[in-house]
Amino acid sequence: MAKRVLHVDATLCMGCKTCQGVCEFIHKGVPLVRVYEPLKGIFMPIVCRHCEKAPCVEVCPTHALHKDEEGVVLVNSSKCIGCLMCLAVCPFGALMLDSRTRTIVKCDMCVDLRAQGVPPACASACPAAAIAYGTIEEVGDKIRKRTAEVLVRTRFMPGYTLFRVP
Repeated sequence: MAKRVLHVDATLCMGCKTCQGVCEFIHKGVPLVRVYEPLKGIFMPIVCRHCEKAPCVEVCPTHALHKDEEGVVLVNSSKCIGCLMCLAVCPFGALMLDSRTRTIVKCDMCVDLRAQGVPPACASACPAAAIAYGTIEEVGDKIRKRTAEVLVRTRFMPGYTLFRVP
């Protein structure tokens, strides 16, 4: 099976938090995607990148974090002791402690939906198409197309800017 990835284009994110809301609904009250606004009008969706060599998986003393056959990093909450070592080594700040269960929670790329052949909820729900899901080749094609569009607009449309003014 081809490895599938999520790609977030922060330049397209408009901060509506639809991804966060649908994720919270799917995961019963725990949003595994968070949208931050580090600067006014600039939004940054934070989601697990499912790293090839995931430091969170390597550091977990109980092997509660593991990769499935598609390379998605998953949490076995029954093995998690809440030591927070994974949280400390994640370079993207994508892991969180669930205060109700005292275990780590993170994006699982909607494992139950994917088992039914449905893309992750955040990618399906994003009205700005800021979250892409697919094979590395499919997502790479979308990134190349978006980059080409931006280059054409900036070259042939002086005054065009990548930044939105709130």
